[in-house]
Amino acid sequence: MQDTTVQGGKLLRALTHSCSMSAIRGAVPDAVETDPDKYKVIFENDRVRVFDYTDKPGDKTKLHHHPDSVVYMLAPFKRRFTLGNGKSVVREVKGGEIAWNDEQLHIGENVGDTNTHVLIVELKEPRPHRL
Repeated sequence: MQDTTVQGGKLLRALTHSCSMSAIRGAVPDAVETDPDKYKVIFENDRVRVFDYTDKPGDKTKLHHHPDSVVYMLAPFKRRFTLGNGKSVVREVKGGEIAWNDEQLHIGENVGDTNTHVLIVELKEPRPHRL
């Protein structure tokens, strides 16, 4: 997963995951199936699906898949992501940040002392192949 966050005019990049998604796409359920108590679909059409995601400190998701997406962090939080390759990263955000996420699979865990609240816009169209 390449996470690109825009905050205060600065571009922050962290390479946190590289894994062949074509090998696992479709084999791992999507977030609405694994954690319907946390992911609420608030808009969907033929091009995007938008979620309102919330959880509490100590909550943990099951392994799930996301296509390419944009995430808007509505409130500050601290989360551990266990990625498809088994590596874990901890992210702490201030709220108001926007991030691009490449297609990925992960388990998310709220390891902070505040609720997580984000909007996720998943793209339905696959990324064009580059020559």
